[in-house]
Amino acid sequence: MNLSGWFRKFRLENIRLKTPIANVEISFQETDKDAAWELYVELLTRIVTQPLPAEAGDEQTALDSVYSLFPTTREILRRRGRGAIEFSKIAIPVLNQVVRPFTAKWHKESQAGAFSDEAKQQIFRHELGALQESLRNYNRLLAEIAGVEDLTDLESAEENDDATASP
Repeated sequence: MNLSGWFRKFRLENIRLKTPIANVEISFQETDKDAAWELYVELLTRIVTQPLPAEAGDEQTALDSVYSLFPTTREILRRRGRGAIEFSKIAIPVLNQVVRPFTAKWHKESQAGAFSDEAKQQIFRHELGALQESLRNYNRLLAEIAGVEDLTDLESAEENDDATASP
């Protein structure tokens, strides 16, 4: 499958690539799979893919967690090196085109005191929810690259089962 196909398959169509790169067929090597696994675990255990209930959490902490994807991904890329070039072709556009617009906007807003304003907090949480959906799709993509069972919806699936179970 080509790079654009991977993004389409996991509903990350908003990522734009130059045509020659987008049409390149990719085949994942073990180093790519290992890198995908590392980032998959990071995403799976962070607020970036987990719900932030209205009565819980803190907006600044959530923003910091989203921002931490940059150093986490950079470290994985550095450690895995050139052997993870196919993984890099996916991770870098996601950081730059999905995560960066959110963090750039909300870093500036937070510096201006937005998280002291209840209306701004609500807007942040709404936009975080949209980002989380994209990052859950990204996490599903990472699980497929890594060749592991996808647990992205594990807890929300359990909640649905609890809701439909008879007493």
